[in-house]
Amino acid sequence: MNPALRNTCTAALVALSALGQSRGEDVDWVALEGGCFTIGAEEGNPEERPQVPACVEPFSISRTEITNAQFTAFVEATGYRTRAERGWKADEPGGPGIAMPPGAAVFAPPSRPSREELDWWRFVEGANWQAPKGPGSSRPSGQLPVIHVTREDAEAYADWAGARLPTEEEWEFAARAAPDGSVMRWTKAEAEALNKRANTWQGLFPAIDTGKDGFEGLAPVASFEANAFGLHDMMGNVWEWTATPYAPSHRADDKRVAGRIGFDPNQPGAAVATIKGGSYLCSFSYCARFRPAARQAQNLAYGTSHIGFRIVR
Repeated sequence: MNPALRNTCTAALVALSALGQSRGEDVDWVALEGGCFTIGAEEGNPEERPQVPACVEPFSISRTEITNAQFTAFVEATGYRTRAERGWKADEPGGPGIAMPPGAAVFAPPSRPSREELDWWRFVEGANWQAPKGPGSSRPSGQLPVIHVTREDAEAYADWAGARLPTEEEWEFAARAAPDGSVMRWTKAEAEALNKRANTWQGLFPAIDTGKDGFEGLAPVASFEANAFGLHDMMGNVWEWTATPYAPSHRADDKRVAGRIGFDPNQPGAAVATIKGGSYLCSFSYCARFRPAARQAQNLAYGTSHIGFRIVR
């Protein structure tokens, strides 16, 4: 072969190899055999009822939430810009119906206890996954879970990595390997045990986080014990997107009403998906959704500082 042609071919093969390694090859996969189980919890929150049978085929799931380092590899390979970096036009399909500048919802703890969510959330222009608190904030550690991502952003990463987002059934099946698959009773012993297994809020929410579990705010992935499947942070740290449209219960009628865009009575008309797992903002005194059956609706138009994702294939 002509030496110049050989060098060109070699360079092309090296480039292709590097591209292949970057396409999610750093994801640590855990293979699950699948099976049948009961999804939901009769003694949990209303949206967790009723318990119904569910079955999942074998699948693999990322051992941890997707990190900033992993998301950086995706962005560098594709030039992708998240929704928080792009904002919304007033007439853009799938948007909130109003023009919104680039930015995201940031947790801003008030100085006093409160039960009003608007007291601790702020829309911050310029906040995104690289500047989580807004312009001028430090670039986050590569081992922290990526945040300020919409489901659209999470799906873009998953597609690039040759994967997808989990369904609610797959996510809950994976989470129920944890020893606390049943409804927690809010005892002191359970609270102490939770501190070893999940990054949650300790103290008087939303004003005081004592950091008794070792962290105030986000924790690097895999900072806490894995569940019986070897999966970290299935509870706490960040809520996680699923591919499942949100319905206000597990009833078949509610799922039919939810359809493809989801339905949340508290956000009528908005496209909503199911998020799972709770976050570092969940405490025994507020939210308390650090259980496999727990679920919540999230508007598809927004990213926040307490939602991330993991992927399956």
